[in-house]
Amino acid sequence: MKWKDTLAAYFLERARQDLFSGIVLITQGKSQLFAGAYGYASRTWKVANTLDTRFDTASVTKLFTAVVVLQLIDQDRLAFDTPVLDFLGLESPTISRQVNVFHLLTHTSGIGDDCDEEAGEVYEDLWEDEGQLFVTETADFLPQFIDKPANFPPGQGCRYCNCSFVLLGLVIEKITDIPYREYVQENVFDRAGMTSSGFFRLDRAHENIAEGCDPLHDDAGQITGWKKNIYSFPPVGSPDSGAYVTARDLHRFLRCVQAGELVSLRMVQSMTTPQVFYRETEAGRWMFSYGLEFLLDPAGGVVFYQKDGVNAGVSALLRYYPARDLTVVLLSNMEDGVWERPGLSTSGS
Repeated sequence: MKWKDTLAAYFLERARQDLFSGIVLITQGKSQLFAGAYGYASRTWKVANTLDTRFDTASVTKLFTAVVVLQLIDQDRLAFDTPVLDFLGLESPTISRQVNVFHLLTHTSGIGDDCDEEAGEVYEDLWEDEGQLFVTETADFLPQFIDKPANFPPGQGCRYCNCSFVLLGLVIEKITDIPYREYVQENVFDRAGMTSSGFFRLDRAHENIAEGCDPLHDDAGQITGWKKNIYSFPPVGSPDSGAYVTARDLHRFLRCVQAGELVSLRMVQSMTTPQVFYRETEAGRWMFSYGLEFLLDPAGGVVFYQKDGVNAGVSALLRYYPARDLTVVLLSNMEDGVWERPGLSTSGS
């Protein structure tokens, strides 16, 4: 079909210009409409990406955390209104004791984040003076936000917050007495048949892993070299970021969630329904549910729901259009791979 040729040419041209490196997968229902691999998994060795390459998902990882929390609520081991600080036995001079699980899932807790992305902070900058190599367990993140001033009282606003999901990871560990990554592997990846997915340390050798790498530019915008992301965040993923997947695995995850294979159908309905208002843009009204973000049309219908992620050497998008039963997966080992760099004009767009 002509549109497939056009789309393939677009990504080939972006890869040729070093503007994209990664995977594209588009499906409708059970039918695969388009799949393509572009650019390099390793620029050092000129190893090409393939459809089996595993990519860091950045904040798409939050979906896996959300699903585990919903599983525990399904099992009556947790509730949406569970007060988190009391449950964890934590003390904080700034986090309200009224913050509950619902607030954390929907970015309405108001707690201060380790990296306030909405204020323009960059996650990579956190580690300029910190030893990120020693942040390997969920509790290791607490000092970065436990004392930060709150943005608003819980339930009285909506502001994207990474560390809400760190707290949810601690809740998971408290209930199950199993480390977060191990529990997600068994109860999400294994159950969903995501056989290539996992949490892989940056300081270990693993097969079929895309190395995060971003271009360095001179004043004229020309690429002068490439910077790896190995010092840009902790060496292994956490409840808010850093799980690795293939495009097919991520697609399989969404389909398993929608089919009620990971959480109850009642919880699926709740998760895929907008819960709280986030913001209004030219594109329309945006809302959150449990880890998912929604764009609504003027009549209040859901145009799509999604989870995206971005970090140094990483960008990812999982998007679903319910009216057409259409799923789009984009995974890239470049920060600007999924998103165009501001001010950049490309011939393929």
